Amino acid sequence: MRNNGDFLFTSESVSEGHPDKVADRISDTVLDAYLEADPESRVACETLCTTNRVILAGEVRGPASVTTELLIDRAREAIRDIGYDQEGFSWKTADITSYLHAQSAHIAVGVDSAGEKDEGAGDQGIMFGFATRETKNLMPAPLYYAQTILEKVRDYRKSGDPRGAGLLPDAKSQVTLRYVDGKPVGVTSVVISTQHEADLTQARIREQLRGIVTDVLPAGWTVPEDEFYVNPTGIFVIGGPDGDAGLTGRKIIVDTYGGAAPHGGGAFSGKDPTKVDRSAAYAARYLAKNVVASGLADRCTIQLSYAIGVSRPLSVYVDLDGTGKDIDEGKLGRMLNEIMDLSPRGIRKHLRLNRPIYVPTSSYGHFGRVPDPAKDNFTWENTDLVDVLRGAFNR
Repeated sequence: MRNNGDFLFTSESVSEGHPDKVADRISDTVLDAYLEADPESRVACETLCTTNRVILAGEVRGPASVTTELLIDRAREAIRDIGYDQEGFSWKTADITSYLHAQSAHIAVGVDSAGEKDEGAGDQGIMFGFATRETKNLMPAPLYYAQTILEKVRDYRKSGDPRGAGLLPDAKSQVTLRYVDGKPVGVTSVVISTQHEADLTQARIREQLRGIVTDVLPAGWTVPEDEFYVNPTGIFVIGGPDGDAGLTGRKIIVDTYGGAAPHGGGAFSGKDPTKVDRSAAYAARYLAKNVVASGLADRCTIQLSYAIGVSRPLSVYVDLDGTGKDIDEGKLGRMLNEIMDLSPRGIRKHLRLNRPIYVPTSSYGHFGRVPDPAKDNFTWENTDLVDVLRGAFNR
């Protein structure tokens, strides 16, 4: 996204009941089960969800106490927590099958540390992190509002609030904002599609969602009535994995920055933190957020690159998009590489990633979330490098 000029920009989000997000949730449930039993477990779990059926596949290495029966029970509980107890997809009756197998020895030899050899990256690839001053959590505004709308819908649905009455787990949102001189100044359209009970009228759904959108958007940001689209195709009763198959990793733009910044080559869910697809993307967001929070720039994109079996990043690239406050981007990149150990092990230790903290990341984005000190989660959202960065540039 440009940092100046006048334009419209759109981002979408999906709820935890979207079939792809059901798959992400189950994959991260499997990951957390292994990390709970052994923080050094290796997991790469993929999930397929369809009509009353769930299939787990991928490779794992962990203690024998994590049995197939345990994983199936945990997957069933995840489906229950999302809210699916429907004829076509129910936590009670879904057929859940696991085809997880042992991790490839050829991968393990490149990733594991031994003797003087440091732990290598779990795969090659490029990872991006991004931060912008558009919102209080330093995330792009279109994605922030699209996600917040769906989080409100979820909260009302699960709490029994009248504003969520009759709404079911599967939902999508899309928000288009108008930018003037590169800054969001208003909303031009909102799209929401939500699964619902058969006896709920579209007029009633529209009324419920209109109130939620009004509460979420800033004061004065009114969506034109003819640009407020609710269930544009009409009735939406059959949803979730019964309406469309779900797969792990198909909502990577929802998971990151809503298209406002680049995304690397890999998905996150179901992968343990030795996989730099996940951990290095968290590290890149952490560094970018601290750069912006420190006042060194209004926008920051960071790219990291890795080779499988190699511990250090091959490159660290910083782009401040013309918003840097007299900052040399090359110097900043070198400094970030010194401030934080960007090897897979260094990232995991710094951000404390070898813990069962991943189920909450599986919906409503991995970034822009508020860390819970009691749970020590979303550590990549902390801004504890601000003083170091300010001091390094005499700010």
